[in-house]
Amino acid sequence: LPQLGPHVPPRLTQQPWHLLFSTARDGFSLRTLYRRGGQSGSPALLLIRDTEAQAFGAFSATAIRRSKGFYGTGETFLFSFSPELKVFRWTGRNNFFLKGDVDLLMVGGG
Repeated sequence: LPQLGPHVPPRLTQQPWHLLFSTARDGFSLRTLYRRGGQSGSPALLLIRDTEAQAFGAFSATAIRRSKGFYGTGETFLFSFSPELKVFRWTGRNNFFLKGDVDLLMVGGG
């Protein structure tokens, strides 16, 4: 995903990235996603392809995890590749970055 490189915080552009979760390998369980989600200080790139082959996702400077409330930083952003890359950054209106529980993973809100 080289197109996302310019949008990732500069301190992370040279870091090695590792595939931690894939539905093809790990199934569709959110619990498994949270369990494999990486160390707490690690960034995360979530890439989703829907049933109509549209690709979109989110970047977080912190690992994806279960939480009682929202977490994350203003570095969090959403993106879409439909048809070309569009990036949706934090507006500053709230701090609703990520929230995860057993039934859902929410990115952004408000």
